[in-house]
Parts: sequence; C-alpha cells; structure tokens
Amino acid sequence: MAGSKQIMGTSILEKSSLISSTKLIKTFHNSNKRNCPVSSKNNFRGRRLLSVTPVAAISEDYYLIKKSQPSDLGYNNKPDNDSGDAKIKVRAVITVRNKIKEDLKEALAKHFDNFSDKIGRNVVLQLVSTDIDPRARGPKKSREAVLKDWSKKSKLKAERVNYLTEFVVDSNFGVPGAILITNNHQQEFFLESITIEGFACGPVHFPCNSWVQSFKDLQAKRIFFHNKPYLPHETPAGLRALREKELKELRGNGKDERKMSDRVYDYDIYNDLGNPDKGPEYARPILGGENIPYPRRCRTGRPPMETDINFESRVEKPLPIYVPRDEQFEESKAGTFSFCRLKAVLHNLLPSLTTNISSKHDFTGFKHLDSLFSEGLLLNLGLHDELVKKLPQVVHKIQSTSQGLLKFDTPVIISKDKLAWMRDDEFARQFLAGVNPASIERMQSFPPISNLDTETYGPVESALKEEHIIGYLDGMSVQQALDANRLFIVDYHDTFLPFLERLNALDGRKCYATRTVFFLTALGTLKPIAIELSLPPSGPNSMSKRVVSPPVDATTNWIWQLAKAHVCANDAGVHQLVHHWLRTHAALEPFILAAHRQLSYMHPIYKLLEPHMRYTLHINALARQNLINGDGVIEACFVPGRYSMDMSAAAYKNWRFDLEGLPFDLVRRGMAVPDSTQPQGIRLLLEDYPYAADGLLLWEAIENWIRGYVTHYYKDPNLVADDRELQAWYYEAVNVGHADIRDASWWPELNNTDDLVRILTTLVWLGSAQHASLNFGQYPYGGYIPNRPVLMRRLIPDENDPEYANFMSDPQRFYLSAIPSVLQTSKFIAVIDTLSTHSPDEEYLGERAQPSTWTGDPVIVEKFFEFSSEMRRIEKEIDRRNSDPSLRNRCGAGVIPYELMAPSSEPGVTCRGVPNSITI
Repeated sequence: MAGSKQIMGTSILEKSSLISSTKLIKTFHNSNKRNCPVSSKNNFRGRRLLSVTPVAAISEDYYLIKKSQPSDLGYNNKPDNDSGDAKIKVRAVITVRNKIKEDLKEALAKHFDNFSDKIGRNVVLQLVSTDIDPRARGPKKSREAVLKDWSKKSKLKAERVNYLTEFVVDSNFGVPGAILITNNHQQEFFLESITIEGFACGPVHFPCNSWVQSFKDLQAKRIFFHNKPYLPHETPAGLRALREKELKELRGNGKDERKMSDRVYDYDIYNDLGNPDKGPEYARPILGGENIPYPRRCRTGRPPMETDINFESRVEKPLPIYVPRDEQFEESKAGTFSFCRLKAVLHNLLPSLTTNISSKHDFTGFKHLDSLFSEGLLLNLGLHDELVKKLPQVVHKIQSTSQGLLKFDTPVIISKDKLAWMRDDEFARQFLAGVNPASIERMQSFPPISNLDTETYGPVESALKEEHIIGYLDGMSVQQALDANRLFIVDYHDTFLPFLERLNALDGRKCYATRTVFFLTALGTLKPIAIELSLPPSGPNSMSKRVVSPPVDATTNWIWQLAKAHVCANDAGVHQLVHHWLRTHAALEPFILAAHRQLSYMHPIYKLLEPHMRYTLHINALARQNLINGDGVIEACFVPGRYSMDMSAAAYKNWRFDLEGLPFDLVRRGMAVPDSTQPQGIRLLLEDYPYAADGLLLWEAIENWIRGYVTHYYKDPNLVADDRELQAWYYEAVNVGHADIRDASWWPELNNTDDLVRILTTLVWLGSAQHASLNFGQYPYGGYIPNRPVLMRRLIPDENDPEYANFMSDPQRFYLSAIPSVLQTSKFIAVIDTLSTHSPDEEYLGERAQPSTWTGDPVIVEKFFEFSSEMRRIEKEIDRRNSDPSLRNRCGAGVIPYELMAPSSEPGVTCRGVPNSITI
C-alpha cells in the first residue's frame, strides 16, 4: 500500500494527524483488544496480533472522525447507542459470488436492482459488538452502511466480486461479533464472506456462505456471526439475544407452506411418495408413525392431496422441491447434476417409446449388450428415428451437446477382464470389496437360522445340509470350519421372504429369498460353496427351497450363473434400500435438521458438523421427488418394485444407531472380535477385507480429529451435560427425528466428552466414508448388468418346468431373458452413471472451504491441517495395499484395486473419493 509499511502483516500509515491523536488511539486499543477473532493465517501458531501498536490496525482508508463531522457514507442515521464518544471508521470487504449463468428473469431483476441501488434501495449493513452498552441496555451497534458501487461491480463477469463499505463506530465499540444485513434489492445474492479491517486485533472474519433474500421475501435483518466459536454459556453479552433470535427464525412456526426462499428447518413424515390423485395404483404407504416406523424428513408444508388428505401433494420435475435456501445446490453442483441428468435422458425419454418397443425386448447376445459401450444405444438399436420423430428438439440438443453422449463409458469391472463377472472368486470378492461390502457375516452356526414367525411364514428351516458343503471345505468338517472362522454368509432370507408373494405377482419380476455360503481359502480369498433359493411355501409338502452348489466349471453351468444372478438382485435391493438409502441418507436427515434448529452457527459442534451436512437435504428431497417415489427410478429398476420402501421401512425396525459406527458394525456381523491390543479395540477375522481394513484407517483418523476438537472446547467433560444447545440437538434428533423408536434402550447417552466423540464420529463416518463406499462404485461395478443384475424376470427352471427344454436348448439366451431388458438396463445404467459422478466443487475428507478462516481458533486450524495430512498418509497407504500381491482381494490379474475409501478424487466417475457429506 502506497505511503505505508508492513508490521506483522498490518498496515501502518505515516500520517501525522493520526499519530498525534495519542489519547484517542489509546482508548481505541484498550477497548478492542479483548477476545477479538483474528486471522488464523496471521496467527496460525499462536502469534498475538494484539500486541501490535493499535495504529497498525488503521490503514490509509481509515480515519478518525470528530463527533461533529457530518457523514459522507450516504446515510444520516445514528447508531442505536450513540453515546457522544469519538467515532472511527473501519472498512469491510464483502465477497459476493455471482451466478455465471442467468436466465432472462434474473438478468432483468439485476438490471432493476442496479437502477434501484442508485436511488437508495441498497444492501444495508450494521455491525454489532460483543459488548453491551449499559446506557442503551443492548449491544453496541455501528451506524448503518451500504455496499458501495453495487450498480457498477455487479455487472462484472467474475465469479467473485469484492465490495467495500465503511462503518462508523464508537472508539470504545469493542469487538464486532455480528453483522445485520438488509437486502433492499429485488433479487437475492450469495454472500460468501465479510472481513472487517481496522480494529486493533487484526482482521475479523465472517464466513457467511448464505443467500441473502430480498426484504420483500424476508422481512427481517439477516444475522451473520464472526468466526470465533462459543459454547452457549460463553456467548458474549452482546450476542446472546441474536444467537437465540437466529435459531428461532430457523425453526419456523411449524405451519404454512414453505417458499423456495425460506430458511426454515422442520420435520415431517414420508407422506409424499405416493400420488393417489393419479389413481389407486400410484398410492404408497405413509412412512413414519406408529403404523410404519421411519425417520423424519424435511417438512415442506405443501397442501394435501384431493383424494386423501393424509398425503401431501407432490411436486414433479422440473418444478423444484423445497429445501431451506442454503441447502440447495450451488451453481457448479447444479450444473454438474443437470448435465448428468441430460446424460440420463434415456430414463426420461425411453418410456415414451414403450408403445413401439416392448419393455421385454431382450438382448440378443452379449455383443448386443457390449454395444451399449462401444457404439451407443440409440444408433445401434434403431431408436434414433423414433426419438427424432417424437422429440426432435431434445434429440438435436443432446447430439449437439456432445458427440457420443448416449454412448455409455465402459464400466471398470469389464475393463480388465470381460469375463470377470462369471468367475466365482470375483463374485465372492465383491462382497468384501465391491459396491456392497456391508452385508457379509461370519457364520456362527450351521445351518443358518431364521427369525421369522413360523405361524405367519410357515416352516422356515434352512434347506442347507452338511452334504451340500462338506466337499468344499478342504477336508475340514463343518464344525471345524466354523471354529476356524472359515465360513461366511450373505443371508437375505428373512429380508425377502415376507415380500416374495407380492414381488413375484408383479409384472416382469421374479425373485427368491437367498442365502449364500462362502468358504475362506488358504489364499485368503472367499469362494461360494452353496446358494439356497427360497420361495413362500405353497402347501404343507411344497418344495419351496432349493440348494444350488457350484459346478466343476462355473463358466459353462448356467443354472449356477442364474443362481448367482438372483443373489445379486437380492443384494442390489438391500444395498440400495437399506445400507445406502436408509442407513446413510434417511437416518442422517433428522440429525441435520436438529443441528440447524438447535445449534447456533457460533457453536463449535455446528462448525464441526457443517461440512458433513452439505447438500444432503437437497439430494434427499430430489430422491423423494424422482428416485424413491411411487413409480420412480428405484421401483422401476430394482427387484422389490412398488414394495421397495416397504422393505426399507421393515429394515428400520432393526436399525440401531449405537451399532452404526464401523467397529461396532463389524463386531455385530462377526467380522471382527474385541481386542484391546488393536488401535480400534477390534481385530478383523478376515484380514484381507478391503472395505473394513481401509475403513478402520479412516474411522481412527476421524475419531482422533473429533476427540481433539471436542476436548479443546470442553475442557471439563461434564460441560457436555450442561450444554443446553447440544443437549437440545441430540434430544430432538432422537425424540422427534427418530420419534418412532425414541424409547429404544440402545440409544447412546450424551453425558460427557466420550459420549459426544462416539456420536459425532458415527455421524461423520456415515455421511462421508460409509456413504462413499456404498455409492461411488455403483456404475463401475453395476454398469455392466450381468455382473450385478438389479432385478430378475425369470425363476430358475427345474426338470419339471415347461420352459426347461428352452433353457437346455439355449441357456445363454435364457439367461439374457432373465436379467433386465434393454430398456430396463439403459434406464438403470443412465441413472447410476449420474449417482456415481463427483462434481467439480466436491469437498473431500480433510478439505473444507476457507480452511484458515472457518474458525477464529488457531489451535483448531492447526489440528485440522494435521487431520488433512493424515488423509494424505492414508491415501498413500491404500495405494500401497493395492499394490501388495499378497492381498488378493485387491491386487492381482483382472482384480480391480479397492479405492472407494481413498479420500481424494478427480471429478467424474472415478470409483474413488470420500466427500465430506452425502452430496449425490
């Protein structure tokens, strides 16, 4: 800066008029050096800017104002607590993020705002001190100020634009703790951050990252707090009322329909999945309540349906569905999502062609299936002319957007070995290192036992006998194999059997309840040794259970391949509806809602959770609108069909938050045993279990980071029990968000720091690593449909079935007629291509926006950078493991390395990367 020099990064003006004002400067210094948030960048390792001469905090843009001097800032109002003390000016830098693309309506609104800004309808700001003015009996406030040059700078095409304003404050103002903003424009704007310069303690940061609504939409001043965290009892006197006011506004009144501009967080049941107004076949059960327990979702307040007032009316695409304004996708994320939806155009367009193309149109051969990736669906299957005829403008847009847009990328599962999907070792490996590694359990008794009610479901004894598996145990007896921890099982019997009669009555759906037994070989890999296929008993002597054992040559035995395909269809349904949707998306939503409602932005635990809540409410709302709704993508693509969410709700009855953390889940499934000598207190019984081995690295890193964070703010462990905001958050998440199971005895208590660390670690794990492991491998593993059929259309024929002869004459053709059709496959892989895609603005574990200013606590910033370094170390360790030939479940000929727990990723479908939150 001209005419100045730098001392510890702060400007000192060589102006005699300032330096001569010794008495006033001394007053300013003494009143502003208390508890001032400072730049973590300048104070990273504890250096105190407070020791700097106070003049050093006043740049050439700041100057002292005599009491009688008239204002030149474009306002005449006085601060609420104008005390007659000397005044000073301080400068604010306000960073606004522009929209890169604007529609006509937005462009006109901006033009109008530029004009109105010139005539006094401005963006108005006011500083609030952390101190109370005893004379005004309220917090000290600055005079109101306006953003300068809005009409000129808002025309800039830059992504971020910095505006300036100047505040007039008393010389004894204290530390600025909050900013009040009124947007008198017609249009909202995205406020990224505010930095106040001119106080003795150095820059004061306000990380805002929020939409500021027009006053016509929000008749209240927006409140933004500085970046210094406070537990509730530590809140400075000047901020206490604002802290309560902000939370009250976020909770709303529980009434009225929400507008897209609202910032209200509230709860509701899942009564918007069906649409009985369209007809009774579109009705779906209401999830949540005594009849069907389920977590709560974000309330929208839409009016009821005309035919049944218990159902909330639906908002169909392309109309937007409400989530609080700050939860909506930012522009770069929305752009990526829109492009992916364009790539998924088959899901939207092909149903219109079903009158011309049978939904049962089968692949004619595996070359036909491969052409989805080599030639493109539309051109190869002759659908192009139909699309041009029906939707010429849309087709033109698709083709002009990107050549080969409708040609799917080759899934990684067949990139190394086109026949990998047929191999038994690969089939087994994917239960340890595939898209669903969370179902496999260690067998602890044989035969497996059902927990279903025999009066309702009839005899449920397993058909598995010792003779079915004894020949595959390397000379061991069954009991010896059990004792040696060599037998494992994926058991979907009890999950599917109660639904089978209804599922098999659906058009184009045929399903078994499956059990698959695996044996751990001397090489450390699993091999499938028996598959049990169960149907509902049709009579006292019905043969409803069947056991299929592996043949000598699995690649030529299509009965065995069909049995594995039915297992995959079971697995895909449980993966999507239980492990993925229920245990991550739906179960976390109440905790996110409660955090916004009960934890102030200033609360250190809110600051910790904030990056792990990003976008989750929006992606869940989109799922209710288009994925899990009646006749939506999940029902269309997966074997449970219209009973998909019934199955998800049935699984919720067995959901336990206290066992959702990785170590506890592994012990529950028998995949690990307690061992105090190990870092996490458990020992894996199957050491080469990539999901668990890599996951434990991440779990330990997350837990250590959270423990250091929590104990820093709660020096006394008992402060946790006295923290009213924290207790209200956890109480509401359990008793309102999970109201139907609130009385369960297994809910963890929240009495001390150990309790808090375990609860927070579980939440962060579920929203980051657990979700990533279940989501970003969907296209790489499931894009080639024979590797992981998501539904089956035929049961396996036996010798007494009329179609057995057809099967024997051409088993390959029968297999292709049993897996999803061309239409079903194209719709499905288009959708999971979208779900598996990382957007360019993704924040990964160990990253966060504004890493040096998100908190004013330099100790925490340093701890976070240590956590980031640990993520990089873990990534290198995962790379090392994937190159270790002794780890055959992740390294070897034709074996895909397990990278779903590798923290970082490039944009796109990469089969790796752990975002901070559930963003897709």
